[in-house]
Amino acid sequence: MNNKEKKNDPYQALRYREFNVFLLLRFAMVFAWSMQFIVIEWEVYSLTKNPLSLGIIGLMEVIPAVGMALFAGHIVDQREKKGLLVKCILGFSVISFGLFLLTWPKVVGGLSSDTILYSIYALVFLGGLVRAFLGPTIFSLLSLIIPKKAYPNAATWSSTVWQIGAVMGPALAGFSINWIGVHWSMCLVFGFSILSLIALSQISKKPILNPKIGESIKDSLTEGLNFVFKNQIVLGALSLDMIAVLFGGAVALLPVFAQDILKVGSEGFGILRAAPAVGSFITVLVSAYVPLNKNAGKKLLTAIFVFGLSIILFGLSTYFWLSVFALFLSGLADGISVVIRQTILQLKTPDHMRGRVGAVNSIFVGSSNELGAFESGATAKLMGTVTSVVFGGSVTLLTVIVTALKSPTFRNLDLNRDMEDHQKLE
Repeated sequence: MNNKEKKNDPYQALRYREFNVFLLLRFAMVFAWSMQFIVIEWEVYSLTKNPLSLGIIGLMEVIPAVGMALFAGHIVDQREKKGLLVKCILGFSVISFGLFLLTWPKVVGGLSSDTILYSIYALVFLGGLVRAFLGPTIFSLLSLIIPKKAYPNAATWSSTVWQIGAVMGPALAGFSINWIGVHWSMCLVFGFSILSLIALSQISKKPILNPKIGESIKDSLTEGLNFVFKNQIVLGALSLDMIAVLFGGAVALLPVFAQDILKVGSEGFGILRAAPAVGSFITVLVSAYVPLNKNAGKKLLTAIFVFGLSIILFGLSTYFWLSVFALFLSGLADGISVVIRQTILQLKTPDHMRGRVGAVNSIFVGSSNELGAFESGATAKLMGTVTSVVFGGSVTLLTVIVTALKSPTFRNLDLNRDMEDHQKLE
């Protein structure tokens, strides 16, 4: 009975002090990053009134994030994780402070709109460089502060906190733009980046588990890529999420929907932007008590199919609350996808390769948010906003159907056995 209770303990990972500090750090960074992205989206669209400019924001971040990701993964596996994370957060703080200055009328009052716009793009580009290192570092650090038996539960709580930040950041961004303006909203972002640094100071340095310190970049990257592309479960999970985020990126066009289609202003924009994150948060919180490991493959495919349907519904809707519901539904489905994917990666990635696998994950999933923003902006310019959103949702549905038919191994994936193996580790 005691063993069963330990096995099903929904608070297992929370019983480790450093993991709780890690959650605070993760929340502060996700909150700051997501709020900053929304504030900058609003500012850029206000300057240009061109949906393509929203896509360019994503492109400016995704180019360095993808270009540097594999190199970053190699560095992460070779270096101490806390020190690297300090550098990442400091870099983000400098960028946030730069955006704070660029949105201050007293500072940029004499500059042209184009100069401000290009300066914002430049800082977003630098943010992409930081992000290339941030994702793999956090992914690697998580596995060093808790025992292996707590990995599945830790992945769930980490995803939960990620979603809390993703809920609060965009929601507060929408409301704070209306209440205190873009400039002081960026001041809040800077404040949360400092909070994350304070939290990180409470985590001790961790050992480097890579037995191949000094290995050449070529050999290191070859090993990491071979692992990902030869592991059909890991590759399938990453690919499905990448397609869903890349083509289902309707959230990148929310300023257009809020200002020009639904006409709900900055407060309505905040509600729309927060709706999918609220849905995701509910899902990942429930999953701490009702694990998703049984029949994980079927659940993941179903979740992404529902995600595609909800994106189509959002694109066709002309009613504000129906649009909010569609985005909320997309968040519920995305939350299932996030939890299952993170559990797969934590359970199946060897300790010495977490940086490189985390880097590939950032290419497939993390950076596809920004690339999806560019795809949405570009197709909106070519097809029209509504058509581009419906097109993206349809591509997502087609991808799920093809995967379900062509990959019975992935369709029949069940993570219970992997979970039981790790629970036995003391």
